[in-house]
Amino acid sequence: MYKRQVLFILFALVSVAGFSQITGWNAKVGMNVSNWTTDGVDAKVGFRVGVGTEYAFNDMWSLQPSLFFSTKGGKVDSGEMLGASAKVTMNQMYLELPVMAAARFNVANNTNIVITAGPYLGYGVGGKTKATIKYEGEKATAKFNTFGKIDKVTIEAGGQSHDFSIGDIIDPDEYDLSEMKGLHRFDFGLGVGVALEYQKFIVGLDGQFGLTKLDTDAGKNLNFAISVGYKFW
Repeated sequence: MYKRQVLFILFALVSVAGFSQITGWNAKVGMNVSNWTTDGVDAKVGFRVGVGTEYAFNDMWSLQPSLFFSTKGGKVDSGEMLGASAKVTMNQMYLELPVMAAARFNVANNTNIVITAGPYLGYGVGGKTKATIKYEGEKATAKFNTFGKIDKVTIEAGGQSHDFSIGDIIDPDEYDLSEMKGLHRFDFGLGVGVALEYQKFIVGLDGQFGLTKLDTDAGKNLNFAISVGYKFW
């Protein structure tokens, strides 16, 4: 269902771009504050860096496709119970393609306010989920892939690190190991933003609201970003 909607949106945007002209390129870098829509998940700080271009229809309206490398995720803290505590950090690395419709308002000489809205596509390219357990002063950490098949777990304890196959940890006679999978790689959602342009410099605030579930039992991505950029034209 979502894939059909995504393809329709992409074809529509390509068609619209044919009636515009490229007016410049830009590069941006910034900080993410991301979370899941699931209860009990806390925000995690990450970063984003990318490049973009702009197709202008007139002095006010334009289309702004970009390509970003973005780190997102969330944190879960179980608190302390019977002397033990556990913390889990989900690290998600994405390649993202936002395609934003933009309205530019000139507010002073060489100064514009730009309001944007549109869809984004994301694909999970990497990241590790880290679970840390503390008990009576001892600490052990387990790491495994955030996306795709989970076939290996790295456990660190007592200053040593060992890799274990998932079959060494979970009894294959009791559990179907083929079901041991991480989050879905594909992400799709809507983004909104506002930016201040002064000459060739950009300062922006953006929000992304995921529409696809990260997993059957997980929520969706939420992300807010502040970024700075420079226009090359």
